[in-house]
Amino acid sequence: MEERLQKLISAGGLASRRTAETWITAGRVTVNGQTAQLGDKADPERDEIRVDGKPLERQTQTVYLMLNKPRGYVTTLADEKGRHTVADLVSACGERVWPVGRLDLDSEGLLLLTNDGELTHRLLHPSHEVEKEYLVWVTGDVARGVPILSAPMELDGEPLAPAKVRVGRSSGGVTQLSVVIHQGKNRQVRRMCKQAGLTVQRLKRIREGQVTLDRSLKPGAWRPLTVRELALLRSER
Repeated sequence: MEERLQKLISAGGLASRRTAETWITAGRVTVNGQTAQLGDKADPERDEIRVDGKPLERQTQTVYLMLNKPRGYVTTLADEKGRHTVADLVSACGERVWPVGRLDLDSEGLLLLTNDGELTHRLLHPSHEVEKEYLVWVTGDVARGVPILSAPMELDGEPLAPAKVRVGRSSGGVTQLSVVIHQGKNRQVRRMCKQAGLTVQRLKRIREGQVTLDRSLKPGAWRPLTVRELALLRSER
């Protein structure tokens, strides 16, 4: 049966659909010897699909991981600047996996990794509105900033859905906030805080959908998702 190439590449465990689309656009994918175009379809039973000249192989095993990402690691599979990547941390899992979404270099906490393109698409696509909860330690005028964070905002000229914000404990001029969003723009929470006049000292993701960070995982440690956690992620609308 014919499927879009980005879906087939994702199902093959090479990359997420979004990354596969960039590969197709860059001319790195061929079908029966012809350079593919975005939107092309193919039948893996009939057509020869190659990525960078290598045949696309069928994925043998799906893997689902929870990583407690530490600060100082980039959320990518390879880095041209030679920085530590999250792929380094999960290299012992036995399969090539990719991160579901991002946490920037200075952020930490829950990061899901998988080679399941369908689940990746479900969790990242804006239409599913999967919640992400962050603990954010900030300085600044919290009484003034929180109402701004909780109201509709814009980033890059696009409207954001209002965040859910709860104020936690304060110590030494630093206040802990819980910020829940369901969009995933680059460095979104940090940029929202900046617009609200708050300076982020620390940022940690603790929940994605109904799955929360395992507190027993030390920074840099990972484990497979449980059957229940995977079921919860798959149930996200």
